[in-house]
Amino acid sequence: MNSALDVIASGLDASQTMMNTIADNLANENTTAFKEEVPEFQTLLYQNNIQPGGQSTGQTVYPSGLELGTGVQVTGIKDVETQGTLSTTNNPTDLAINGSGFFQVLQPSGQIAYTRDGSFQPNQNGQLVNADGFQVIPNITIPAGSGPVTIGLDGTVSITTPGSNVSTQIGQLQLANFVNPQGLQPLGNNLFSQTTASGNPIVGAPQTNGLGSINQNMLESSNVDVVDSLVSMISAERAYQLGTQAASAVDNELSELAQAASGA
Repeated sequence: MNSALDVIASGLDASQTMMNTIADNLANENTTAFKEEVPEFQTLLYQNNIQPGGQSTGQTVYPSGLELGTGVQVTGIKDVETQGTLSTTNNPTDLAINGSGFFQVLQPSGQIAYTRDGSFQPNQNGQLVNADGFQVIPNITIPAGSGPVTIGLDGTVSITTPGSNVSTQIGQLQLANFVNPQGLQPLGNNLFSQTTASGNPIVGAPQTNGLGSINQNMLESSNVDVVDSLVSMISAERAYQLGTQAASAVDNELSELAQAASGA
């Protein structure tokens, strides 16, 4: 009976993790470039009482085994790397990636972080930075008093000289991609860092080597589907309720056995 409670407890933990993950998805439904998260589950070790194909007699074998499951465990939480909707902002330094890749920003520690959030703006020195003031890599500096900034699909950054129609290129944005983006380490603030699992960044100009394009005056929305998330939340809650009911049934049976034993 105690083993039954252990199995039920593992299921309750898994259902709670599912609900927590969905709650986080819903909380970030309006977060720029947020990617929906999905937990992954695996069975725990089995108690192997009879091996399938084992000898039942000297001449016969068991056609099936007797393995008792011991529950479930959460093995990881993966991001759903689908494209979010591109929303127009009419801010010339708002940038959205359409396709694969990450922007690069320089953290105060000197380490490079990666993000799909292109909510950029010039700082006091004209350098393009994110909402936390981290400089975009490669450095893009917009001269004071310059005309409109134009950022092409291929990441080319140019300005128009005041009083002139002449366009001058001032920089080239680059994107980074990874063999396994799922292996990136979330840092919060829409930032990620590389890990051994993600592999090294593959850096290049947008629209080259499988990298996406850059869309000016736009931001990528979250890819969370609210309706699907709510349905999944209800399913996880039902699973949790069934688990608590099963635990209550086992507890009642244990109490009855204890009472019967004490009265014997």
